[in-house]
Amino acid sequence: MPSPIATGISNRLHALAAQLPSQCAVCRAWPARRVCDACAARFAQPRARCGTCALPLAAGTHRCGECLRHPPALQACVAAVDYGYPWADLLAEFKFRGDPGWAGSLATLVRSTPWAEPLLEAADLVLPIPLSRHRLRERGFNQSLLLARHLAPRKAEPALLLRPHDTPSQSSLPRAQRLRNLQGAFAVEPLRATSLQGRRIVLVDDVMTTGATLQAAARVLQQAGAQHVAALVVARTETPT
Repeated sequence: MPSPIATGISNRLHALAAQLPSQCAVCRAWPARRVCDACAARFAQPRARCGTCALPLAAGTHRCGECLRHPPALQACVAAVDYGYPWADLLAEFKFRGDPGWAGSLATLVRSTPWAEPLLEAADLVLPIPLSRHRLRERGFNQSLLLARHLAPRKAEPALLLRPHDTPSQSSLPRAQRLRNLQGAFAVEPLRATSLQGRRIVLVDDVMTTGATLQAAARVLQQAGAQHVAALVVARTETPT
């Protein structure tokens, strides 16, 4: 396992590299940012989504049937793109292959999504979905924290929402099992719980699949007194399982 110093140096090198011209990771154009303007325009077209779970909808529709029948804990949710080509591969580079330099480009993608900027401007606090200590040591960084710091550096709070217990990987589990795994998974820092009273919170995560993780975090924040909890994610799967 790399030391904290080695991890910090690696993260800084990745951040510096992200500022240099390079090939577009999608079309390989040179010189370009990590995703060139043409590819961003082609693969990140805005689309109609449910306002509270971000699932794709027919144009002119604002809520999906499930959210109308069973209102979720999240009061708003914005996703930048669908979880598919090329974003699934790029998020894997960011999250699983140790390239935190993707955070700035992906945060720009999120910020350019309709309704994302108003949520960030109205927020009192922007909270990343935390990782357990085991997962943080394993990965070396929390991708959600890096995104939050790029999205709202003055509002990002990394130590207010906690994940005191490790949970099994959620990626291959059905929604019911995810919900069971996440019972008690999140907590609010006890000495700072009063800072949530009446506040507007934006949660940040990289990928939303069933929404179980974000919903569990939102409920904990609401129980602590948050007035409004929304979420911003880079990518949303089209069909929750």
